Amino acid sequence: MSETPTTGSVEAQPHVFRDRSFRLFFTARTIAVAGAAVTGVAMPILVFDISRSPFLTSLAAAGTVLPYLVFGLFAGAVADRVNRRTVILCAQALAALALASIPAAQALGVLTAWHAVGVSMCIGTCFVWFDAAAFGALPALVGRQRIPAANSALWTSSTLIDVVFPAIAGVLVASIGPAYALGADALAYVLAGLAMASIGASFSMTPAAPKKSGTGIARDIREGLNFLWQSPLLRALTGVGFVNSLTQGAVTALLVVYASERLGISTSSPMIGAVWTAVSVGGVVGALVLPRLPAQWPVGAITVGALTIAPVVLFVVATTGNAGAAITALVVYSGCATVTILNGIGARQRLTPDRLQGRVNTTARMVAWGGSPVGALIAGAIAGRWDIGTAYLVACIFALVGALFAWASALRTDPYPHK
Repeated sequence: MSETPTTGSVEAQPHVFRDRSFRLFFTARTIAVAGAAVTGVAMPILVFDISRSPFLTSLAAAGTVLPYLVFGLFAGAVADRVNRRTVILCAQALAALALASIPAAQALGVLTAWHAVGVSMCIGTCFVWFDAAAFGALPALVGRQRIPAANSALWTSSTLIDVVFPAIAGVLVASIGPAYALGADALAYVLAGLAMASIGASFSMTPAAPKKSGTGIARDIREGLNFLWQSPLLRALTGVGFVNSLTQGAVTALLVVYASERLGISTSSPMIGAVWTAVSVGGVVGALVLPRLPAQWPVGAITVGALTIAPVVLFVVATTGNAGAAITALVVYSGCATVTILNGIGARQRLTPDRLQGRVNTTARMVAWGGSPVGALIAGAIAGRWDIGTAYLVACIFALVGALFAWASALRTDPYPHK
């Protein structure tokens, strides 16, 4: 059981960092995010350097989220039935092994771009299972009333790391090469797994449901889908999440191409991490701003506002050749995207019963993240056929569609504050 109460006011409960279980969970996530930040820079550089193909570069980025479309529903249902701790530890161990294969292949002289793409997909597959278990584990560890504080701490830490580590990754890649830099993420997964294994509290509020046949799994999946669909607010947040992800996939998959071809930054320069740092800074701003918004606006208005700003700043990114203007616009865009994401996650975690946490959250994220590989592949194909500016103009159109969808959905009339 959780070491902290799951009922009562927020004021009556100790801060999340006074809870040893959350501190270990926070440490594990922080270490894993630090490693992933290195991979986020090193992997696309590795693929682009080997292949010089915008499409393969975008495919490597798509590979990290494409598995959500394949395994999301099943992983969510299984995570609600089995030991969440076991799922998390197995996923982290497999991801570490996959990443370690890249520097090993480089040392043997057999590394290819397709090997790297395959590792990206393996990491993405591991993350699906980790995510399904972690969504339910967090409320069990901290209690429902402290979910906003816990999510804010985790996201702020992650985005602060993302601000610092792309620059560090740029130096690391320039010093030892992208293949060997990926070894840092393999080590991070090992350390994160050790921290997770040290948590003594249960990762579930209630005992896991007994295992059933495949028919039972299908029934569980339908139950999660029905819960998500029957809530107008969660349904609308999931819909705009898909379009937001479509746009993000197009933008982030080609950051290395954008930096190289539009801003003139060499892939061997330590400055290559600047564009990723800009995206991370925007994430920090979004994470810090979001907790202050609910006092003035309901959930729907917050998401509608963020999605309305996004196409404006993306148009600047697509059309400017000035590095300062481009980086500033990327900061603002990333902040808007982060607000949209966190708004949806927080609403789902608070409104979903413990027994449905894995199913509802992985289903919603599967739908939302389904846009990311599609956006990445479309933008990669367009950049290969025409240029990076055209690809980012298409991303701007995606963002505009998201804004129009938000204005036409239940989000615009949602009267409920984000509490």
